[in-house]
Amino acid sequence: MASTASPYGLKAVNELGGLPYSGSTRQFLINPAGYNTNIFNGSIVAINTSGFLEIVTTNGIAATPFPAGTIGVFVGCSYVNSQGQVIYAQFYPANYVAPAGTAITAYVIDDDRAVFQVQSVGTVAQAALGANVYLNAVQSTSTGSTITGNSNSAIVIGSTADAPTA
Repeated sequence: MASTASPYGLKAVNELGGLPYSGSTRQFLINPAGYNTNIFNGSIVAINTSGFLEIVTTNGIAATPFPAGTIGVFVGCSYVNSQGQVIYAQFYPANYVAPAGTAITAYVIDDDRAVFQVQSVGTVAQAALGANVYLNAVQSTSTGSTITGNSNSAIVIGSTADAPTA
């Protein structure tokens, strides 16, 4: 892995058992009235109490890496712009309000067998492989690039006493 700090979020690379990742996603809705945070490709997302997709806004701790409602990794979205054109984007722009009668559709990897590659903030000891992970910092409207659309989230490895979560 790289020795330079240039996090890129989570990228699906494989399936458990060694099968290649096929690119499968599911669609979820982002609030068409606007959501106040950018969601970047590679960001961890959850379903909120209103049933809409949002970015996970806690970094967690080793014992409880992600909150209830966490469903997967955001990889893009589509929406109708003010000229009536369908836009396919690598990230959701904060506070975008969809024209009346249209939806903002997010594409999410929610496959429980997907294996992700992600940069750690430090060296990962051999003994820590397979341990739980949590986010190095809280994801926010600035945890990514509005130019590339990619997340810049990184992870911290939990202690070797933390059992992997299936």
